[in-house]
Amino acid sequence: MKLSQFKFRLPESQVALEPPCIEFKDDDDNVVEKIYHRDECRLMVIHRKSQKIDLYKVDSDGDEIIEKVRDERGKVVDEHPVYMTFRDVVNYFDEGDVFVFNDTKVFPARLYGTKEKTDAKIEVFLLRELNEEQRLWDVLVEPARKIRIGNKLFFEDDGPMVAEVIDNTTSRGRTLRFLYDCPHDEFKAELFGLGEAPLPRYIIDRREATADDMENFQTIYAKNEGAVTAPTSGLHFSREVMKIMEMRGIHKAFITAHCGLGSFEPIEVEDLTKHKMNSEQIVIGREACDIVNNAKAEGHRVCVVGLTTARATETAVSTDGQLKEYEGWTNKFIFPPYDYGLANSMIVNFYHPESTMLMATAAFGGYDLVMEAYHTALKHGFKFGCYGDAMLILDD
Repeated sequence: MKLSQFKFRLPESQVALEPPCIEFKDDDDNVVEKIYHRDECRLMVIHRKSQKIDLYKVDSDGDEIIEKVRDERGKVVDEHPVYMTFRDVVNYFDEGDVFVFNDTKVFPARLYGTKEKTDAKIEVFLLRELNEEQRLWDVLVEPARKIRIGNKLFFEDDGPMVAEVIDNTTSRGRTLRFLYDCPHDEFKAELFGLGEAPLPRYIIDRREATADDMENFQTIYAKNEGAVTAPTSGLHFSREVMKIMEMRGIHKAFITAHCGLGSFEPIEVEDLTKHKMNSEQIVIGREACDIVNNAKAEGHRVCVVGLTTARATETAVSTDGQLKEYEGWTNKFIFPPYDYGLANSMIVNFYHPESTMLMATAAFGGYDLVMEAYHTALKHGFKFGCYGDAMLILDD
């Protein structure tokens, strides 16, 4: 397929800059507090075989639930169907079904510092630690043209955190050696204490990161540190949703796939076969394999949560559809036409035009149906992006 087949106009107003929340304002209409509800985003459900698209809540008879709006005298002045929220996702699954989650943990990867002598402001984005003993880190810098080998970067006014540029890796990539003499745990705590949530560029270009983002941009089941962006389809799961799943006998399998920035890198070729994804580190253990493979053997649904999870499981699935243990890296780029070997259902977000995530979604749900769903989402005011609304794709 071609890059241009995934182009559409996304209004600015439908790009989510934060999770669903309730705002409390003072007498001057200033927001004084926000309470976030990650599971109250909208949910759209698409069905691959029947080609149906579900938007609204239904009652036990399958009829749409209608909300009636009344004036102060009790007269009905409007009525409309009620949109589903993410909490409704569990209604599509039964006892014995399995959700496959990515338990990677995001660290505060974006730092701001200054260049020695000039005091020019520099953004440093931590990618991964290369050498614990030598304090070496692989990073991205902005503006890159100002940062050369030998430069020193300062991250606090009169503070101890200083780094030296020792290598160029790509046009924006650098290797830094942090000149900080202390035990590693203390160094890492100090370094991360200077960082902020690594929100995508399209968000921080519109607002600054806040302390709330470090919690909001993290799944509630995050465990293994190493991601520089969140597995965003998992952000919708609240403790309440997870508890309902447990009560209904829906199983959970956890793998680790450290999300990198490859999903947000623009595709610069029209022919998708020529695009190369950045590699991501993945670990799939025996326990997850057993849970998934037993569910498949018993005819239950296997729902992959998010496209990083999908890339990881597709890397590790065998030709007979069994999930295998795996520890290594993957640069798998999924786009139509592609036959997924493991999952028969998937939870995703609504993604930006021409993004690799949209392409992987279309490969699973079918290009025509997914693009129809996107046009429906645009028409109904669904929110797009990391903090946006959710889509469930079913194989029925």
